[in-house]
Amino acid sequence: MRPAIWQPPVALSPTEQTIVCRVRRAKLFVFLREQRHVLLDTSFQEALATMYADLPKGHPPVSPALLALATILQAYMGVSDDEAVEACVMDRRWQLVLDCLDCTDAPFGKGTLVAFRERLIAAELDRRLIERTVEVAAQTKGFGHQQLRLALDSSPLWGAGRVEDTVNLLGHALRKAVGMIARHQGREVAAVVQEVGAGVLGASSLKAALDVDWDEPASRTWALGVVLAVLGQVEARLVGAPASPAQEALAVARQVVAQDVEHDADGRAQLRRGVARDRRISVEDAEMRHGRKSASHLFDGFKRHVGRDLDSGLVRVVGLTAANAPEASVTPALAADLAHQPVRLAELHIDRAYLSSHLVRERSEDLTIFCKAWPVRNGDRFTKTAFTLDWDTGRLQCPAGMQVPFTPGTTVHFPAPCCRSCHYQERCTTSSHGRSVHIHPDERLLEELRTRQQTPAGRAALRERVGVEHTLAHIGHWQGDRARYRGLRKNLFDLRRMALVSNLHDLMRLPDLDAAA
Repeated sequence: MRPAIWQPPVALSPTEQTIVCRVRRAKLFVFLREQRHVLLDTSFQEALATMYADLPKGHPPVSPALLALATILQAYMGVSDDEAVEACVMDRRWQLVLDCLDCTDAPFGKGTLVAFRERLIAAELDRRLIERTVEVAAQTKGFGHQQLRLALDSSPLWGAGRVEDTVNLLGHALRKAVGMIARHQGREVAAVVQEVGAGVLGASSLKAALDVDWDEPASRTWALGVVLAVLGQVEARLVGAPASPAQEALAVARQVVAQDVEHDADGRAQLRRGVARDRRISVEDAEMRHGRKSASHLFDGFKRHVGRDLDSGLVRVVGLTAANAPEASVTPALAADLAHQPVRLAELHIDRAYLSSHLVRERSEDLTIFCKAWPVRNGDRFTKTAFTLDWDTGRLQCPAGMQVPFTPGTTVHFPAPCCRSCHYQERCTTSSHGRSVHIHPDERLLEELRTRQQTPAGRAALRERVGVEHTLAHIGHWQGDRARYRGLRKNLFDLRRMALVSNLHDLMRLPDLDAAA
């Protein structure tokens, strides 16, 4: 059964007016009460109702519009599902927004809120929440929304899963597998541990049970051998068993072994030197990764990416990647989200981490890129900028006037005899093979960026990107530095609703929003 359209009153009652007057901070409650009919209009509520098309007849669900408002408030206040349900009864501000003043029972339960979130994610309607704020802002005619000037930036988001070393990862996965076996058989974990001969798993700490000097390479190798032997024993216990959570836990252990363990010339297992590519770092969250924001700033988890409209100040798109993924890898997902909005990307303001993105490499001729170019250095000798690129003839000219053909993406070599006889040789190169100049595949863009940042107007344009850094700081204030959920998709949902909160604060400052409504 499709839910009915939620139609709470628009005008404030005397009691609601009293509550509104008493709200000194957290003015978003007041804004949502006054504008909920605009934000959750009939067409948007019908889109939300499609999530419940599979419900059997005679089972009317709680209004998805009401649950959407509760989800927004939950993000704004940073509360859990249980606390959100409790707030509906205990907090007059929540009651004001959700149209349940003086209720003794919450209008929804925890299970209903969780199910709504899962349906919202499955239907990709959490993206529509952001788009809806943009549509409401566009109705005010307060900004030109057809030509988009987008700024991108990213910040770290620490994962919610526990990060462990190789031995503890294996122990965690094995304990989980043994626990699943015991639960399935209705037995005590200790009994299953003894049955499979994995006594070390029964201790409160695996490393304490192994009791070795972890600074000694030989001791570490011996301990690793013991854990791998236990893995073999547990695997033997499940040979021929159908797929189960225990098998999934063992698959995690096998993944850790494949990434972190190698064998020496004698066939003995030992910890791998270095870190495997795309290494798993948590048993409970398979998508967390090691990452770095800078040479000295390391973190474990994800990167959140925000695309801000420089004209309206609204967040247009957000994205989430694993911490070890290059910033540029998020742009296909961002472009797919932008494709749902009636805009043309006219300007892209980015830092150098996004220069290799497909938005830059596959840009149209009418898209302008604003970014600081990579610095060109060559000590006290001529840099690349001292050479002239003639794009019409495809030739590169050195400071002495020598010309050679070039192709983007290759390295140009000037003839060694000419360089040896050149009066600029000492200022140009010390190589006996002559001067070489690498031409970037997108050298024309880099040349444009270097030229632009030499002018006051160009440097002023580059400073416009600071706005997205402020937006990221605001989102970080509400979301925090640690993920609420495990996995990329749920945390993308969380990031989207935080972007929605940011956009609502910007909508609050639009003077003609009431007139548009």
